[in-house]
Amino acid sequence: MKRPVNLFRRLSLTQQVFALILLFLAFFAAFFFMFLSKNIDTTLAEQMYDLMAARQQPIVNIIQRNAEILDEDFYEFMSSDTIQTNCLIQGNQVLAFGDNNTQEHQAVYNFLGSECKDMEKTGVDIKTGTVIIDHIGYYYRIQNAGTLNFYVASFMDETYSTSLKDSVIDSTVYVTVLAFSLILLIMIVWVFSIIHPLNQIKSYIEQIKQGKQVELYLNREDEIGEVANALVTMKDELTRQEKAKEEMIHNISHDLKTPIATIKSYSESIKDGIYPYGTLEGSVDVILDNAQRLEDKVHNLLYLNRVEYLVTSDSEGVVTNMKEVVEEVVLNSAVIRSEIRVITEVEEVFFDGLLESWRVAIENIMDNAFRYAKSYIKITVTEDDLKISNDGPKMPEDRIESLFRPYEKGEGGRFGLGLSIVSKVAKANKYKVKGYNTEDGVCFRIYRDKPKSRKNDSKKKDNRKESHKKGDRDEDRNNWHRSNS
Repeated sequence: MKRPVNLFRRLSLTQQVFALILLFLAFFAAFFFMFLSKNIDTTLAEQMYDLMAARQQPIVNIIQRNAEILDEDFYEFMSSDTIQTNCLIQGNQVLAFGDNNTQEHQAVYNFLGSECKDMEKTGVDIKTGTVIIDHIGYYYRIQNAGTLNFYVASFMDETYSTSLKDSVIDSTVYVTVLAFSLILLIMIVWVFSIIHPLNQIKSYIEQIKQGKQVELYLNREDEIGEVANALVTMKDELTRQEKAKEEMIHNISHDLKTPIATIKSYSESIKDGIYPYGTLEGSVDVILDNAQRLEDKVHNLLYLNRVEYLVTSDSEGVVTNMKEVVEEVVLNSAVIRSEIRVITEVEEVFFDGLLESWRVAIENIMDNAFRYAKSYIKITVTEDDLKISNDGPKMPEDRIESLFRPYEKGEGGRFGLGLSIVSKVAKANKYKVKGYNTEDGVCFRIYRDKPKSRKNDSKKKDNRKESHKKGDRDEDRNNWHRSNS
């Protein structure tokens, strides 16, 4: 069974359609010639026997009432049927009525006479059947009249049944075949209406792979049209992301050139005995600051590509106390802009994931908030819900849609990666993240739709300790740094 299925799957869609059509035609032909035709023959034979029985019964009734009145009127009554031939059989004597071909049908009469003898021996009153004599098929029916050992026998050749069968086939079967052919034609047209757009989609994908600029338009509103529209949307999005990535790489190269050029020029000056920053210590500090900037940029790029693997590979079953993380981040970031007031409403709740990954994510959101806040930043943490809002300028609606995409250009043409890292950390730990405008400014939210319950506090404490340990190991191993959004 598996082999035919595998062979069928190797065929193209067009070949599969034709194979199914041929299989259905073969089934229909077998059904018609082996089953339907046989049933028609059986039905027609029963009708022939019923027809002969209806003609025989009055004769039997007359004989049973008075067998002596076999006069000319009776002979005429028996021979009045133009479809079947009736006769009386008594012993070896056959009385045929109205048969102009008595000599031609003599073999039939002899057969009927022998059948009557068998019926007399076996005590059967009625016998029906078919017989082929001289290559001609006959239907026959014999009934015992019950008086003076008379048997009423009737027969007819296959001419009438054949014409009746042809009539049935013409009026029924041919109509069925015509209806089937019409349905089949509609199905073929429908199938090819599916195959053609699929071939268009295939050609579109092949040309896109070759880097050609092509358009795909299918005027369909069904699933195929939805797939085509999704492909076009995906292609446009990939093109946009590729363009944004190229532009970002171009801008990053300029960002990297600045600290590299500073380090190079200061190093050469110190080598020549010149201190550009006034003193040797001050000049070396400038070199170290630019080296740190350079290292931070490189680590941000590497971290963005590795964050999902790093978070998911070590964080299974680990939870983090978000109150401790928020307090640590607030304490470390307070010196960024001392005039900004940081408001915290933090409950002691636990989020799934490593402590260090959540610290990096919250630091990135805080860096963004400090950059745009006017007077305050507010942090609210409840069960599976963290919000960081500020009273800075509101974001454009088109900016909200692409807020967490990598390689997106932000305010002032900057290509930050911080919010992209936040999105990856949240999704890796099965949380959602979004940004939206508020009445006062902007808010970033990390949350789950359905809070996840924890059964006991002891497990939380053990996981919290493990989270700290793993966070420390990750920090030593990967040298995670704060990232700029």
